[in-house]
Amino acid sequence: MIIDLENTLELAVTWAKEVGEVQRSYFRGGHLDIETKSTVHDVVTKVDKLSESMLIERIGKYFPEYSVLGEESGEHDAHSDYLWVVDPLDGTNNYSQGLPVYSVSIGLQYRGETLLGVVYAPYLDELYTAIRGKGAFLNGVQIHVSDKTELDRSVLATGFPYDKGIHPVNNIDNLSRILPHLRGIRRMGSAAYDLCGVAAGFLDGYWELGLKLWDVCAGVLIVQEAGGHVEPFRDDRGIAIIAANPLLLQKIRDYIQ
Repeated sequence: MIIDLENTLELAVTWAKEVGEVQRSYFRGGHLDIETKSTVHDVVTKVDKLSESMLIERIGKYFPEYSVLGEESGEHDAHSDYLWVVDPLDGTNNYSQGLPVYSVSIGLQYRGETLLGVVYAPYLDELYTAIRGKGAFLNGVQIHVSDKTELDRSVLATGFPYDKGIHPVNNIDNLSRILPHLRGIRRMGSAAYDLCGVAAGFLDGYWELGLKLWDVCAGVLIVQEAGGHVEPFRDDRGIAIIAANPLLLQKIRDYIQ
């Protein structure tokens, strides 16, 4: 089956904005019904669940034959070569604390290759989009990764896995090694938004471990379409990636294990 990726992207943008409007309506309003998942640090709210149900309902309406993978409900397997990968609210800890860095992430894969990606930061009203081979955009304006090549002039972002208190590989060693060599470090709290920050050049690079496909599916494509590279590194319990322009990535790689 051949699909029109431009029209499909427009649909995904519409869904992301609809979900984002719901998220704004609850933001800082209390009554989020916060629950824990894998650890006390891994939380979910009723807004996560509502957002994902909205996305699954819309995907089912327009693409009933496609499979869907969502953070909260797992995989809805339609035995299709096409897979929608959604993180309905990436940055739940931020959202539940009233911090405005959170995002809706939607990606579409065909046999494991990501065809399009949408990341929408509702509070900031920043819409990041990409179609494979056609560039990356922020609110309709094409974006490119930073051209910095020296670590001491670079600001990177990272994050920490939810089991950081009990797992020996928790990213603290990586941070300790690289921090003295950087201009600065940021911990934004949304992997999808971190990747988009790299794509737009607001961040010079990013690394994290313990990630899942829904965290990175859309954002990785957006970085790549903005001229960046994304490389994996060792992680025994999830996805671990470094993202930056090609020259800076190799220098980051020297410190990340």
